[in-house]
Amino acid sequence: MPELPDITIYVEALDRYVVGRQLARVRVGSPFVLRTFEPPIQAVTGTRVTGVGRIGKRIVLHLADDLHVVLHLMVAGRLRWRKPGTALPKGRGLAAFDFDAGSLLFTEEGKKHRAGLWIVQGKEALAAHDPGGVEPLETGLATFSTILRARRHTLKRALTDPHIVSGIGNSYSDEILHAARLSPLQLSTNLDDAEMRRLYDAVQRSLRMWTDRLRAEAGEGFPEKVTAFREGMAVHGRYRQPCPDCGSPVQRIRYAENEVNYCAGCQTGGRVLADRGMSRLLKEDWPRSLDEWEDRLGRG
Repeated sequence: MPELPDITIYVEALDRYVVGRQLARVRVGSPFVLRTFEPPIQAVTGTRVTGVGRIGKRIVLHLADDLHVVLHLMVAGRLRWRKPGTALPKGRGLAAFDFDAGSLLFTEEGKKHRAGLWIVQGKEALAAHDPGGVEPLETGLATFSTILRARRHTLKRALTDPHIVSGIGNSYSDEILHAARLSPLQLSTNLDDAEMRRLYDAVQRSLRMWTDRLRAEAGEGFPEKVTAFREGMAVHGRYRQPCPDCGSPVQRIRYAENEVNYCAGCQTGGRVLADRGMSRLLKEDWPRSLDEWEDRLGRG
């Protein structure tokens, strides 16, 4: 799922490409993508884009007459800038926004139809799309600490809950917790002041570093390589690969369609956290430490 750094780069590119331009038409390629009927989608035809913004992981095209196009990419949604009138790709094409200089294609890999498009009018209707989490790069340590300690959640859940923190998902939460040297299952209410400071600093460093890196990668063009797995990540998507800091194999916890990646050597004092499904299956055979885990890998 595109997260704060990726969405920021999309917003910056759209600011260059479409702000000040007239939206000639919107082509809808999937009946699942449009989630509103009032105002009708025809209402945005011929309007001028006055700005581009971000609400959490949503991208907003601000139009004249207080109209707004809200795009939620979810897991597999992507944006592409193509020549004017480019046809939507079959099976993947959700919608196209046609401008004189080019067409913005909204696509989705996969068949679960999670990505969405909303047409809203007015500030109140737009505000309804804000889950309410704090902006991590605009929040001081004191506020950040208060908000995280207000609810008893694991750090992984606290960072990825859009009602608590805005714009962070599965990928960057793994990287943040690794940088902070904190277990993903540690409770937010149990952090001491030094640990909270490490977490806050890791949020700032990780999100800024990756935003700068993606910005440099995109340059003045439109970002094409938006992915949850990036070269240079320390733990996310690197199960069983060596941690770049200590060399221990990266571990994971699977749950539903998600997973947590972490380094036992850097984050949990060498303890391998129980994967709920696998630990139930293996019971006493589940490795409790890195030594046991590495021994088992060696035997395998």
